[in-house]
Amino acid sequence: MKDKMSARNLGVDFDESWFQNVYVNLPAVKRRAETLGTRRTVKKQWQAAWLLRAVSCIDLTTLSGDDTLTNVQRLCFKAKWPIRQDLMKNMNLQDLGLTVGAICVYPNRVSDCAKVLKSIDATHIPVASVATGFPSGQMPLKTRLEEIRQAVADGASEIDIVINRQYALSGNWKGIYEEIRLMKEACGEAHLKTILATGDLGSLCNVYRASMVCMMAGADFIKTSTGKESVNATFVVALVMVRAIREYYHRTDYKVGFKPAGGIRSAKDSCTWLSLMKEELGDEWTKPNMFRIGASGLLIDIERQIFHFVTGHYAATHELPMA
Repeated sequence: MKDKMSARNLGVDFDESWFQNVYVNLPAVKRRAETLGTRRTVKKQWQAAWLLRAVSCIDLTTLSGDDTLTNVQRLCFKAKWPIRQDLMKNMNLQDLGLTVGAICVYPNRVSDCAKVLKSIDATHIPVASVATGFPSGQMPLKTRLEEIRQAVADGASEIDIVINRQYALSGNWKGIYEEIRLMKEACGEAHLKTILATGDLGSLCNVYRASMVCMMAGADFIKTSTGKESVNATFVVALVMVRAIREYYHRTDYKVGFKPAGGIRSAKDSCTWLSLMKEELGDEWTKPNMFRIGASGLLIDIERQIFHFVTGHYAATHELPMA
């Protein structure tokens, strides 16, 4: 076995035989998805521990047209102190150093994030930037590559790109592979997260094919959606993607991360996603280096549940700082 266990995914040569004749047993996938979130969940201190793990895996996100330096500052402060410090102290976890997994913004806000994080001594929190004409991807390749390079130059250590859906829908998998190889090169040392926009791909077979092609091209993470499609992160799609990750790992020894995004808003949902990763891929995929949740409102509900765990009652709106 090659010594790749802790290495980044460098990708492999394009080989269509890895996914050309794939078939997805939809009824079986749906039956498996229906078991998620229906079993007895963890309670008390174990639930609190899972929720804190979920916090560490959140890509705290703002992707609005009216983003300003002010709301980016608020986001950075929330990223460093995601749970009220008095609550952490009550749990004797004030020295845990808990932060979110990353801050995710548009390229134009990357330099703002980098400056704010430096000012609050939080440069260890990664800045992730969406790029390549997010969310549509409908821009010339040259422009998409330059957007990646500029975001990295401004301080992004993670880049979330969208794949070419035109190529996916027309079966041009080699075209997707070649574009992502160029994007990987443009990222340099920054990690590359590829967004499949699964709601636009037409079939679960295409979801599997797109997942495998992205990993073959060197993606460090595969991500369900932009959060802007009509259908975003679902357990059915996630099962197809994580099993592609497992198959790729068995073939190459490279471990690729997974990021669901869009519509994940409740603390209970975050625990369900963590259980899915644990059951399908193992404990390593419940940690922020291999698992992220793309969300903006999720952290508020998790903090609300932690407040209840500590105090025995739910917080009023004014008792929790909002991201």
